[in-house]
Amino acid sequence: MNCAWCDTEIILQLSWANLMMLEKAEILCPECKFDLEWIQGNRCDRCSRNTNEKRCTDCQWWEKQKENGSFLFNYSIFSYNPFMKEVIAKWKYRGDYYLGYIFENYVMEAFREKFSFLKKEGLVVPIPLSEERLLERGFNQAKMIADFLPLETKELLTRLHGEKQSKKSRKERILTGSPFFITETINKPVLLVDDIYTTGTTLRHAARLLMEHGCPSVYALTLVRG
Repeated sequence: MNCAWCDTEIILQLSWANLMMLEKAEILCPECKFDLEWIQGNRCDRCSRNTNEKRCTDCQWWEKQKENGSFLFNYSIFSYNPFMKEVIAKWKYRGDYYLGYIFENYVMEAFREKFSFLKKEGLVVPIPLSEERLLERGFNQAKMIADFLPLETKELLTRLHGEKQSKKSRKERILTGSPFFITETINKPVLLVDDIYTTGTTLRHAARLLMEHGCPSVYALTLVRG
């Protein structure tokens, strides 16, 4: 097997885990894997931002806006370093679907560590793309991440088409109105899934809408904390 990023041959290291097929083999070589930057050290208990405070200044600001009634907490796995930016760009914007499998083991591990309490009663809801954006990209990266998880995935939300979030300033993102719609009630806990947490606005819009339609609690799992 060759590395999904640099095409270097990967020498498989046998272990009990991969012998018993409890997890899939890595598709990144050790050198590329080293370039992934895990979020380590103290982090905000609400959004996963690195901080020495229990709650970061961003989340304190949101609380002053009376935004407590959204997701209970978000857990992010990686920092948005230069290597991750390149991988995300090729995967998400240039349609290299296979690159998403780089993250499968890490997403499953994060779920086991932080969200196993949801067991089988919860639902995984990916942040949707608009129909136009989905046609442009060919797949929804959040749905791909969601499908790695051992809970039922349900696409409860739909999204209006609009300007790409990556083209907006921080202020514009925060002030953007909700682009989401939902057509059914939900009485189970929900784990929202997205690729990148930047300001948290997207997740808050989605969480608020779910709770307005009966969802008792909302959590979030994101691949990257921007």
